[in-house]
Amino acid sequence: MLGLNHLWQLGWDEDRLAQLGLTLGADVPVFVRGHAAFAEGVGEILTPVDPEEPWYLVLVPQVAVSTAEIFSDPLLTRDTAPIKVRPVPKGNSRNDCKAVVERRYPEVRNALNLLGKFTEAKLTGTGSCVFGAFPNKAEADKVSALLTETLTGFVAKGSNISMLHRKLQIL
Repeated sequence: MLGLNHLWQLGWDEDRLAQLGLTLGADVPVFVRGHAAFAEGVGEILTPVDPEEPWYLVLVPQVAVSTAEIFSDPLLTRDTAPIKVRPVPKGNSRNDCKAVVERRYPEVRNALNLLGKFTEAKLTGTGSCVFGAFPNKAEADKVSALLTETLTGFVAKGSNISMLHRKLQIL
């Protein structure tokens, strides 16, 4: 959307793009804005935040998780109290889908357990990817070297501003 807005010289502002993007998916507005944010509602209420930018190891279990299956699971917690806007103390975050995904998908559970031996392991949405933060690239690479052919992954640097936004600002 951002690229087309630029290419076609539409001149639409981020509010208009984010509103349109919300019709495509709950996570689209945060990408339209291009800045790390705390999301509320269905993803349309965004509060910009500036968390640390550590290195991440992202594990990619070789399984496809069905979002519909997870959200229709009768054991999915549906009434937890909302988390307040950051700063949230380390370890004080949650993903209500995690317990359901771990129960239904042993590959994801195994990835969480492996990564959890080195850092706090978290599930991306409904999965299947799992990630953990590291203070530097060397530590993330060290754990990455332990991965097998059946559990792949990659190391990436955290960034509070999207690379696309950075590039569009200089054009």
